[in-house]
Amino acid sequence: MKNKIMGFFSDLGRSLMMPIAALAACGIVLGLSSALMKPQVQAALPFLASTLPLFIISTLNKVSGIVFTLMPVLFAISIALGLAKEDKGVAAFAGFLGYYAFLVASACMINTGFMDFSAMKISMILGVETVDMGATAGIIAGLVTAWLHNKFHKVEFPAAIAFYGGKRFVALIVIVTMAGIGLVMPLIWEPISVGINGLGSVIHTAGAFGVFIFGTLERLLIPTGLHHVLNSLFRTTPLGGVYEGVEGCLNIFLQFVDQVPLKDLASFTQFLGQGKMPFMMFGLPAAALAIYQTTPYDKKAKVKALMIAGVAASFVSGITEPLEFSFMFIAPVLFVFHSIMGGISFMLMSVLGVIVGNTGGGIIDFFIWGVFQPGSNWFWIPIVGVFYAVIYYNEFKWYLSKKNISIDVSEDDDATDDKVSISEKMAITVSTIIEALGGFDNIVVVNNCISRLRVDVKDMSLVNDEMFKKTGSMGIVKPSDKHIQIIYGPKVEKIADAVRQALKY
Repeated sequence: MKNKIMGFFSDLGRSLMMPIAALAACGIVLGLSSALMKPQVQAALPFLASTLPLFIISTLNKVSGIVFTLMPVLFAISIALGLAKEDKGVAAFAGFLGYYAFLVASACMINTGFMDFSAMKISMILGVETVDMGATAGIIAGLVTAWLHNKFHKVEFPAAIAFYGGKRFVALIVIVTMAGIGLVMPLIWEPISVGINGLGSVIHTAGAFGVFIFGTLERLLIPTGLHHVLNSLFRTTPLGGVYEGVEGCLNIFLQFVDQVPLKDLASFTQFLGQGKMPFMMFGLPAAALAIYQTTPYDKKAKVKALMIAGVAASFVSGITEPLEFSFMFIAPVLFVFHSIMGGISFMLMSVLGVIVGNTGGGIIDFFIWGVFQPGSNWFWIPIVGVFYAVIYYNEFKWYLSKKNISIDVSEDDDATDDKVSISEKMAITVSTIIEALGGFDNIVVVNNCISRLRVDVKDMSLVNDEMFKKTGSMGIVKPSDKHIQIIYGPKVEKIADAVRQALKY
Protein backbone atom coordinates (compact mmCIF):
# COMPACT_ATOMS: atom_id res chain seq x y z
CA MET A 1 0.00 0.00 0.00
CA LYS A 2 2.85 2.39 0.88
CA ASN A 3 4.49 1.73 -2.50
CA LYS A 4 1.23 2.34 -4.34
CA ILE A 5 0.64 5.61 -2.51
CA MET A 6 4.17 6.85 -3.18
CA GLY A 7 3.94 5.76 -6.80
CA PHE A 8 0.62 7.55 -7.22
CA PHE A 9 1.87 10.85 -5.80
CA SER A 10 5.04 10.60 -7.82
CA ASP A 11 3.03 10.17 -11.03
CA LEU A 12 0.68 12.96 -9.94
CA GLY A 13 3.62 15.29 -9.39
CA ARG A 14 4.92 14.51 -12.87
CA SER A 15 1.48 15.18 -14.36
CA LEU A 16 1.15 18.50 -12.55
CA MET A 17 4.46 19.61 -13.99
CA MET A 18 3.15 19.67 -17.56
CA PRO A 19 0.87 22.71 -17.15
CA ILE A 20 3.22 24.34 -14.62
CA ALA A 21 6.11 24.14 -17.09
CA ALA A 22 3.94 25.63 -19.82
CA LEU A 23 2.82 28.42 -17.51
CA ALA A 24 6.41 29.13 -16.53
CA ALA A 25 7.32 29.57 -20.19
CA CYS A 26 4.32 31.85 -20.74
CA GLY A 27 5.33 33.68 -17.58
CA ILE A 28 8.66 34.63 -19.13
CA VAL A 29 6.85 36.21 -22.09
CA LEU A 30 4.39 37.91 -19.73
CA GLY A 31 7.18 39.22 -17.51
CA LEU A 32 9.27 40.56 -20.36
CA SER A 33 6.29 42.23 -22.04
CA SER A 34 5.14 43.66 -18.70
CA ALA A 35 8.57 45.12 -18.06
CA LEU A 36 8.66 46.72 -21.53
CA MET A 37 5.29 48.35 -20.88
CA LYS A 38 6.42 50.00 -17.61
CA PRO A 39 6.48 53.82 -17.82
CA GLN A 40 10.03 53.88 -16.44
CA VAL A 41 11.28 51.56 -19.20
CA GLN A 42 9.41 53.39 -21.95
CA ALA A 43 10.81 56.69 -20.70
CA ALA A 44 14.33 55.28 -21.09
CA LEU A 45 13.49 53.64 -24.45
CA PRO A 46 10.90 55.94 -26.11
CA PHE A 47 10.59 53.83 -29.27
CA LEU A 48 8.77 51.17 -27.21
CA ALA A 49 5.83 53.57 -26.86
CA SER A 50 5.40 54.01 -30.61
CA THR A 51 2.45 52.35 -32.32
CA LEU A 52 3.91 49.15 -33.81
CA PRO A 53 6.23 48.10 -30.95
CA LEU A 54 3.52 48.86 -28.38
CA PHE A 55 0.97 46.83 -30.35
CA ILE A 56 3.30 43.81 -30.54
CA ILE A 57 4.26 44.01 -26.87
CA SER A 58 0.69 44.48 -25.63
CA THR A 59 -0.52 41.58 -27.81
CA LEU A 60 2.13 39.27 -26.41
CA ASN A 61 1.22 40.44 -22.92
CA LYS A 62 -2.48 39.70 -23.31
CA VAL A 63 -2.01 36.37 -25.10
CA SER A 64 0.47 35.07 -22.52
CA GLY A 65 -1.65 36.38 -19.65
CA ILE A 66 -4.89 34.69 -20.71
CA VAL A 67 -3.26 31.28 -20.42
CA PHE A 68 -3.33 31.56 -16.64
CA THR A 69 -7.12 31.68 -16.56
CA LEU A 70 -7.11 28.19 -18.13
CA MET A 71 -5.25 26.55 -15.22
CA PRO A 72 -8.14 24.24 -14.14
CA VAL A 73 -8.78 22.84 -17.61
CA LEU A 74 -5.03 22.41 -18.16
CA PHE A 75 -4.88 20.36 -14.96
CA ALA A 76 -7.86 18.25 -16.01
CA ILE A 77 -6.21 17.40 -19.31
CA SER A 78 -2.64 16.95 -18.06
CA ILE A 79 -3.52 14.76 -15.07
CA ALA A 80 -5.72 12.51 -17.20
CA LEU A 81 -2.93 12.34 -19.77
CA GLY A 82 -0.18 11.73 -17.24
CA LEU A 83 -1.93 9.08 -15.13
CA ALA A 84 -3.41 7.11 -18.03
CA LYS A 85 -1.50 3.89 -18.61
CA GLU A 86 -2.44 3.54 -22.29
CA ASP A 87 -4.27 5.51 -24.99
CA LYS A 88 -3.22 8.77 -23.36
CA GLY A 89 -4.75 10.92 -26.07
CA VAL A 90 -8.19 9.42 -25.38
CA ALA A 91 -7.73 10.11 -21.66
CA ALA A 92 -6.76 13.76 -22.28
CA PHE A 93 -9.83 14.26 -24.48
CA ALA A 94 -12.04 12.68 -21.83
CA GLY A 95 -10.42 14.87 -19.18
CA PHE A 96 -11.67 18.01 -20.91
CA LEU A 97 -15.13 16.53 -21.43
CA GLY A 98 -15.29 15.54 -17.78
CA TYR A 99 -14.26 18.97 -16.57
CA TYR A 100 -16.85 20.68 -18.76
CA ALA A 101 -19.57 18.26 -17.69
CA PHE A 102 -18.68 19.08 -14.09
CA LEU A 103 -19.05 22.82 -14.74
CA VAL A 104 -22.41 22.47 -16.46
CA ALA A 105 -23.84 20.09 -13.84
CA SER A 106 -22.75 22.40 -11.02
CA ALA A 107 -24.42 25.31 -12.81
CA CYS A 108 -27.62 23.29 -13.10
CA MET A 109 -27.62 22.60 -9.34
CA ILE A 110 -27.04 26.28 -8.53
CA ASN A 111 -29.90 27.37 -10.80
CA THR A 112 -32.40 25.01 -9.14
CA GLY A 113 -32.62 27.25 -6.10
CA PHE A 114 -32.47 24.10 -3.95
CA MET A 115 -30.54 26.07 -1.35
CA ASP A 116 -28.69 29.35 -0.98
CA PHE A 117 -25.37 29.09 -2.77
CA SER A 118 -24.54 32.80 -2.50
CA ALA A 119 -21.79 32.15 0.09
CA MET A 120 -19.71 30.36 -2.55
CA LYS A 121 -17.71 31.98 -5.31
CA ILE A 122 -19.71 31.90 -8.56
CA SER A 123 -17.85 32.77 -11.77
CA MET A 124 -18.17 32.57 -15.54
CA ILE A 125 -15.89 29.70 -16.59
CA LEU A 126 -15.67 28.65 -20.25
CA GLY A 127 -19.01 30.30 -20.85
CA VAL A 128 -20.76 28.66 -17.86
CA GLU A 129 -21.78 30.52 -14.68
CA THR A 130 -20.91 27.96 -12.05
CA VAL A 131 -19.12 27.23 -8.77
CA ASP A 132 -15.55 28.47 -9.01
CA MET A 133 -13.30 25.88 -7.35
CA GLY A 134 -10.17 27.08 -9.11
CA ALA A 135 -7.57 24.45 -9.95
CA THR A 136 -9.20 22.00 -7.52
CA ALA A 137 -12.00 21.25 -9.98
CA GLY A 138 -9.50 20.49 -12.72
CA ILE A 139 -7.50 18.22 -10.43
CA ILE A 140 -10.64 16.28 -9.45
CA ALA A 141 -11.68 15.94 -13.08
CA GLY A 142 -8.23 14.72 -14.09
CA LEU A 143 -8.00 12.15 -11.27
CA VAL A 144 -11.49 10.75 -11.87
CA THR A 145 -10.95 10.62 -15.63
CA ALA A 146 -7.62 8.80 -15.29
CA TRP A 147 -9.13 6.22 -12.93
CA LEU A 148 -12.15 5.58 -15.17
CA HIS A 149 -10.00 5.47 -18.29
CA ASN A 150 -7.59 2.90 -16.85
CA LYS A 151 -10.53 0.79 -15.69
CA PHE A 152 -12.76 0.89 -18.77
CA HIS A 153 -10.73 1.76 -21.87
CA LYS A 154 -10.67 -1.90 -22.95
CA VAL A 155 -14.21 -2.88 -21.93
CA GLU A 156 -16.10 -4.96 -24.51
CA PHE A 157 -19.87 -5.01 -25.13
CA PRO A 158 -22.13 -7.41 -27.08
CA ALA A 159 -22.03 -7.08 -30.86
CA ALA A 160 -25.19 -4.96 -31.02
CA ILE A 161 -23.64 -2.18 -28.96
CA ALA A 162 -19.95 -2.99 -29.52
CA PHE A 163 -19.44 0.43 -31.11
CA TYR A 164 -19.82 2.04 -27.68
CA GLY A 165 -17.19 -0.13 -26.00
CA GLY A 166 -13.52 0.51 -25.31
CA LYS A 167 -12.27 4.04 -25.93
CA ARG A 168 -15.72 5.41 -26.77
CA PHE A 169 -17.12 4.18 -23.47
CA VAL A 170 -14.49 6.18 -21.60
CA ALA A 171 -15.98 9.48 -22.78
CA LEU A 172 -19.49 8.33 -21.86
CA ILE A 173 -18.65 7.10 -18.37
CA VAL A 174 -16.52 10.17 -17.64
CA ILE A 175 -19.29 12.58 -18.66
CA VAL A 176 -21.89 10.75 -16.56
CA THR A 177 -19.62 10.41 -13.53
CA MET A 178 -18.35 13.99 -13.59
CA ALA A 179 -21.89 15.28 -14.09
CA GLY A 180 -22.89 13.39 -10.94
CA ILE A 181 -19.96 14.85 -9.02
CA GLY A 182 -20.83 18.28 -10.39
CA LEU A 183 -24.38 18.02 -9.03
CA VAL A 184 -23.16 17.06 -5.56
CA MET A 185 -20.15 19.36 -5.27
CA PRO A 186 -22.04 22.66 -4.68
CA LEU A 187 -23.62 21.01 -1.61
CA ILE A 188 -20.28 20.08 -0.02
CA TRP A 189 -17.75 22.54 -1.37
CA GLU A 190 -18.47 25.38 1.06
CA PRO A 191 -17.09 23.68 4.23
CA ILE A 192 -14.16 22.23 2.24
CA SER A 193 -13.36 25.67 0.86
CA VAL A 194 -13.51 27.18 4.33
CA GLY A 195 -11.06 24.55 5.60
CA ILE A 196 -8.58 25.11 2.75
CA ASN A 197 -8.77 28.88 3.16
CA GLY A 198 -8.27 28.48 6.90
CA LEU A 199 -5.13 26.39 6.40
CA GLY A 200 -3.82 28.95 3.94
CA SER A 201 -4.47 31.71 6.47
CA VAL A 202 -2.55 29.80 9.15
CA ILE A 203 0.44 29.41 6.84
CA HIS A 204 0.43 33.10 5.94
CA THR A 205 -0.13 34.14 9.56
CA ALA A 206 2.98 32.18 10.55
CA GLY A 207 4.95 34.77 8.60
CA ALA A 208 8.65 34.15 8.08
CA PHE A 209 8.55 30.84 9.97
CA GLY A 210 5.83 29.51 7.66
CA VAL A 211 7.91 30.49 4.64
CA PHE A 212 10.96 28.75 6.16
CA ILE A 213 8.99 25.52 6.68
CA PHE A 214 7.71 25.67 3.10
CA GLY A 215 11.18 26.26 1.65
CA THR A 216 12.74 23.47 3.70
CA LEU A 217 10.04 20.96 2.74
CA GLU A 218 10.30 22.00 -0.90
CA ARG A 219 13.93 20.84 -0.92
CA LEU A 220 13.53 17.82 1.36
CA LEU A 221 10.89 16.38 -0.98
CA ILE A 222 13.21 16.49 -4.00
CA PRO A 223 14.29 12.80 -3.69
CA THR A 224 10.67 11.63 -3.90
CA GLY A 225 9.57 14.01 -6.63
CA LEU A 226 6.70 15.14 -4.38
CA HIS A 227 8.00 18.70 -4.32
CA HIS A 228 6.00 19.16 -7.53
CA VAL A 229 2.81 18.40 -5.61
CA LEU A 230 3.69 20.80 -2.78
CA ASN A 231 4.55 23.57 -5.23
CA SER A 232 1.42 23.04 -7.30
CA LEU A 233 -0.81 23.24 -4.23
CA PHE A 234 0.67 26.56 -3.19
CA ARG A 235 0.76 27.93 -6.71
CA THR A 236 -2.81 27.09 -7.70
CA THR A 237 -4.97 26.66 -4.56
CA PRO A 238 -5.88 28.85 -1.55
CA LEU A 239 -2.92 27.38 0.35
CA GLY A 240 -0.82 29.92 -1.53
CA GLY A 241 -3.22 32.75 -0.76
CA VAL A 242 -6.36 34.40 -2.11
CA TYR A 243 -6.43 37.88 -3.64
CA GLU A 244 -9.58 39.47 -5.07
CA GLY A 245 -11.07 36.03 -5.69
CA VAL A 246 -7.98 34.59 -7.41
CA GLU A 247 -6.46 31.55 -5.68
CA GLY A 248 -2.84 30.39 -5.58
CA CYS A 249 0.33 32.47 -5.33
CA LEU A 250 1.41 31.91 -8.94
CA ASN A 251 -2.04 32.66 -10.34
CA ILE A 252 -2.28 35.80 -8.23
CA PHE A 253 1.14 37.11 -9.16
CA LEU A 254 0.81 36.56 -12.90
CA GLN A 255 -2.72 37.95 -13.10
CA PHE A 256 -2.09 41.08 -11.04
CA VAL A 257 1.56 41.93 -11.72
CA ASP A 258 0.50 44.70 -14.12
CA GLN A 259 -2.62 45.78 -12.28
CA VAL A 260 -1.59 46.56 -8.70
CA PRO A 261 1.52 47.98 -7.01
CA LEU A 262 4.20 45.32 -6.86
CA LYS A 263 4.45 45.58 -3.07
CA ASP A 264 0.87 44.27 -2.78
CA LEU A 265 2.08 40.94 -4.16
CA ALA A 266 4.95 40.41 -1.71
CA SER A 267 3.00 37.95 0.46
CA PHE A 268 2.51 35.72 -2.58
CA THR A 269 5.93 35.86 -4.25
CA GLN A 270 7.47 34.62 -0.99
CA PHE A 271 6.43 31.11 -2.08
CA LEU A 272 7.74 31.51 -5.64
CA GLY A 273 11.08 31.62 -7.44
CA GLN A 274 12.70 34.36 -5.37
CA GLY A 275 13.36 31.98 -2.48
CA LYS A 276 15.35 29.65 -4.72
CA MET A 277 17.63 32.17 -6.38
CA PRO A 278 20.33 32.56 -3.69
CA PHE A 279 21.05 28.83 -3.56
CA MET A 280 20.39 28.05 -7.23
CA MET A 281 22.51 30.87 -8.65
CA PHE A 282 25.17 31.09 -5.93
CA GLY A 283 25.06 28.31 -3.32
CA LEU A 284 24.98 25.22 -5.49
CA PRO A 285 27.57 26.48 -8.02
CA ALA A 286 29.90 27.12 -5.07
CA ALA A 287 29.16 23.63 -3.77
CA ALA A 288 30.02 22.23 -7.21
CA LEU A 289 33.41 23.96 -7.04
CA ALA A 290 34.05 22.40 -3.62
CA ILE A 291 33.02 18.98 -4.93
CA TYR A 292 35.44 19.31 -7.84
CA GLN A 293 38.30 20.47 -5.66
CA THR A 294 37.89 17.59 -3.22
CA THR A 295 37.69 14.97 -5.97
CA PRO A 296 40.69 12.63 -6.41
CA TYR A 297 42.88 13.53 -9.38
CA ASP A 298 41.95 10.45 -11.43
CA LYS A 299 38.25 11.40 -11.27
CA LYS A 300 38.56 15.15 -11.74
CA ALA A 301 37.99 15.23 -15.51
CA LYS A 302 34.66 13.42 -15.38
CA VAL A 303 33.50 15.17 -12.22
CA LYS A 304 34.38 18.51 -13.81
CA ALA A 305 32.16 17.76 -16.81
CA LEU A 306 29.34 16.67 -14.49
CA MET A 307 29.64 19.78 -12.33
CA ILE A 308 29.76 22.18 -15.28
CA ALA A 309 26.58 20.69 -16.73
CA GLY A 310 24.90 20.82 -13.31
CA VAL A 311 25.92 24.41 -12.63
CA ALA A 312 24.69 25.52 -16.06
CA ALA A 313 21.28 23.91 -15.46
CA SER A 314 20.96 25.39 -11.96
CA PHE A 315 22.23 28.89 -12.77
CA VAL A 316 20.41 29.40 -16.06
CA SER A 317 17.11 27.57 -15.71
CA GLY A 318 16.81 26.66 -12.03
CA ILE A 319 17.02 22.89 -12.55
CA THR A 320 18.98 21.70 -9.53
CA GLU A 321 18.54 17.94 -9.49
CA PRO A 322 21.71 17.10 -11.49
CA LEU A 323 23.76 18.77 -8.75
CA GLU A 324 21.63 17.66 -5.81
CA PHE A 325 21.64 14.02 -6.81
CA SER A 326 25.41 14.07 -7.18
CA PHE A 327 25.79 14.38 -3.39
CA MET A 328 22.35 13.47 -2.04
CA PHE A 329 23.05 9.79 -1.42
CA ILE A 330 26.77 9.79 -0.75
CA ALA A 331 26.50 12.71 1.70
CA PRO A 332 22.92 12.92 3.03
CA VAL A 333 24.05 15.28 5.79
CA LEU A 334 24.93 17.81 3.11
CA PHE A 335 21.52 17.41 1.53
CA VAL A 336 19.82 18.12 4.88
CA PHE A 337 22.10 21.16 5.24
CA HIS A 338 21.12 22.24 1.72
CA SER A 339 17.41 21.83 2.50
CA ILE A 340 17.64 23.94 5.64
CA MET A 341 19.59 26.58 3.74
CA GLY A 342 16.80 26.47 1.15
CA GLY A 343 14.26 27.25 3.87
CA ILE A 344 16.43 30.08 5.18
CA SER A 345 16.73 31.44 1.65
CA PHE A 346 12.96 31.59 1.24
CA MET A 347 12.65 33.22 4.66
CA LEU A 348 15.34 35.84 4.00
CA MET A 349 13.85 36.87 0.68
CA SER A 350 10.50 37.36 2.43
CA VAL A 351 11.94 39.30 5.38
CA LEU A 352 14.03 41.55 3.10
CA GLY A 353 10.97 42.46 1.01
CA VAL A 354 12.08 40.88 -2.26
CA ILE A 355 9.21 40.67 -4.78
CA VAL A 356 10.34 38.42 -7.63
CA GLY A 357 7.71 36.00 -8.92
CA ASN A 358 7.33 33.11 -11.39
CA THR A 359 8.50 29.55 -10.75
CA GLY A 360 12.16 29.43 -11.81
CA GLY A 361 15.16 30.29 -9.68
CA GLY A 362 17.71 30.88 -12.42
CA ILE A 363 19.22 33.91 -14.08
CA ILE A 364 16.43 34.22 -16.67
CA ASP A 365 13.69 34.75 -14.10
CA PHE A 366 16.06 36.88 -12.01
CA PHE A 367 16.38 39.43 -14.81
CA ILE A 368 12.85 39.30 -16.22
CA TRP A 369 10.98 39.32 -12.92
CA GLY A 370 13.61 41.07 -10.80
CA VAL A 371 16.01 43.45 -12.52
CA PHE A 372 13.44 44.52 -15.13
CA GLN A 373 10.66 45.13 -12.59
CA PRO A 374 10.93 48.44 -10.69
CA GLY A 375 10.38 47.99 -6.98
CA SER A 376 11.21 44.26 -6.88
CA ASN A 377 14.18 44.80 -4.50
CA TRP A 378 16.13 42.33 -6.65
CA PHE A 379 19.49 43.60 -5.36
CA TRP A 380 19.08 41.58 -2.16
CA ILE A 381 19.40 38.35 -4.15
CA PRO A 382 23.06 38.78 -5.17
CA ILE A 383 23.89 40.28 -1.77
CA VAL A 384 22.50 37.23 0.05
CA GLY A 385 23.82 35.02 -2.74
CA VAL A 386 27.44 35.99 -2.11
CA PHE A 387 27.12 34.87 1.51
CA TYR A 388 25.44 31.67 0.33
CA ALA A 389 28.32 30.97 -2.04
CA VAL A 390 30.86 31.34 0.77
CA ILE A 391 28.86 29.21 3.22
CA TYR A 392 28.13 26.43 0.69
CA TYR A 393 31.72 26.30 -0.53
CA ASN A 394 33.25 26.07 2.93
CA GLU A 395 30.65 23.64 4.29
CA PHE A 396 30.90 21.25 1.33
CA LYS A 397 34.68 21.40 1.16
CA TRP A 398 35.07 20.87 4.92
CA TYR A 399 32.60 17.98 5.11
CA LEU A 400 33.77 16.14 1.99
CA SER A 401 37.41 16.48 3.01
CA LYS A 402 36.77 15.42 6.59
CA LYS A 403 34.79 12.35 5.57
CA ASN A 404 37.03 11.64 2.56
CA ILE A 405 33.98 11.46 0.29
CA SER A 406 34.11 11.90 -3.48
CA ILE A 407 31.49 11.79 -6.21
CA ASP A 408 31.14 8.37 -7.82
CA VAL A 409 31.50 8.47 -11.59
CA SER A 410 31.56 5.89 -14.33
CA GLU A 411 34.89 4.22 -14.91
CA ASP A 412 34.14 3.47 -18.57
CA ASP A 413 36.85 4.19 -21.09
CA ASP A 414 35.82 7.22 -23.14
CA ALA A 415 38.88 7.19 -25.41
CA THR A 416 36.84 6.40 -28.50
CA ASP A 417 34.14 8.97 -27.82
CA ASP A 418 35.49 11.37 -30.43
CA LYS A 419 35.11 8.68 -33.10
CA VAL A 420 31.45 8.05 -32.34
CA SER A 421 28.71 10.24 -33.82
CA ILE A 422 26.05 11.87 -31.68
CA SER A 423 23.36 9.55 -33.05
CA GLU A 424 25.51 6.51 -32.33
CA LYS A 425 26.16 7.74 -28.78
CA MET A 426 22.42 8.15 -28.22
CA ALA A 427 21.77 4.66 -29.60
CA ILE A 428 24.34 3.23 -27.18
CA THR A 429 22.83 5.20 -24.31
CA VAL A 430 19.31 3.99 -25.12
CA SER A 431 20.47 0.39 -25.46
CA THR A 432 22.21 0.59 -22.09
CA ILE A 433 19.14 2.15 -20.41
CA ILE A 434 16.85 -0.58 -21.71
CA GLU A 435 19.28 -3.24 -20.61
CA ALA A 436 19.62 -1.62 -17.17
CA LEU A 437 15.83 -1.60 -16.84
CA GLY A 438 15.75 -5.36 -17.27
CA GLY A 439 15.17 -5.50 -21.01
CA PHE A 440 12.25 -4.78 -23.30
CA ASP A 441 9.92 -7.27 -21.62
CA ASN A 442 10.42 -5.75 -18.17
CA ILE A 443 9.43 -2.21 -19.19
CA VAL A 444 5.77 -1.26 -18.80
CA VAL A 445 5.71 2.44 -19.66
CA VAL A 446 8.26 5.25 -20.05
CA ASN A 447 7.53 8.88 -19.15
CA ASN A 448 9.57 11.89 -18.13
CA CYS A 449 9.34 15.22 -16.36
CA ILE A 450 11.76 18.15 -16.53
CA SER A 451 14.76 16.25 -15.25
CA ARG A 452 13.81 12.59 -14.67
CA LEU A 453 13.16 9.53 -16.79
CA ARG A 454 10.19 7.85 -15.07
CA VAL A 455 9.67 4.17 -15.82
CA ASP A 456 7.17 1.56 -14.63
CA VAL A 457 8.69 -1.92 -14.59
CA LYS A 458 7.33 -5.40 -13.99
CA ASP A 459 10.13 -6.71 -11.78
CA MET A 460 12.41 -4.28 -9.95
CA SER A 461 14.88 -7.05 -9.13
CA LEU A 462 15.89 -7.14 -12.81
CA VAL A 463 16.95 -3.48 -12.75
CA ASN A 464 20.71 -2.89 -12.69
CA ASP A 465 21.35 0.37 -10.82
CA GLU A 466 25.06 0.51 -11.63
CA MET A 467 24.51 0.44 -15.40
CA PHE A 468 22.69 3.77 -15.32
CA LYS A 469 25.95 5.51 -14.45
CA LYS A 470 27.24 4.59 -17.91
CA THR A 471 24.41 6.61 -19.45
CA GLY A 472 25.19 9.85 -17.62
CA SER A 473 22.64 9.40 -14.83
CA MET A 474 23.15 11.59 -11.74
CA GLY A 475 21.12 9.28 -9.53
CA ILE A 476 18.05 7.09 -9.22
CA VAL A 477 14.96 7.03 -7.02
CA LYS A 478 12.58 4.09 -6.47
CA PRO A 479 9.30 5.45 -5.03
CA SER A 480 7.75 1.97 -5.25
CA ASP A 481 8.66 -1.57 -6.23
CA LYS A 482 7.22 -0.99 -9.71
CA HIS A 483 8.46 2.51 -10.49
CA ILE A 484 11.95 3.94 -10.94
CA GLN A 485 13.14 7.48 -11.69
CA ILE A 486 16.52 8.10 -13.33
CA ILE A 487 17.83 11.66 -13.08
CA TYR A 488 19.41 13.09 -16.25
CA GLY A 489 18.73 16.80 -15.98
CA PRO A 490 17.61 19.00 -18.91
CA LYS A 491 18.65 16.42 -21.54
CA VAL A 492 16.04 13.93 -20.29
CA GLU A 493 13.45 14.90 -22.93
CA LYS A 494 15.73 13.78 -25.75
CA ILE A 495 16.64 10.57 -23.92
CA ALA A 496 13.01 9.74 -23.14
CA ASP A 497 11.96 10.26 -26.77
CA ALA A 498 14.77 8.00 -27.96
CA VAL A 499 13.88 5.27 -25.45
CA ARG A 500 10.20 5.39 -26.38
CA GLN A 501 11.11 5.22 -30.06
CA ALA A 502 13.30 2.19 -29.39
CA LEU A 503 10.41 0.56 -27.54
CA LYS A 504 8.12 1.54 -30.45
CA TYR A 505 5.74 3.50 -28.24
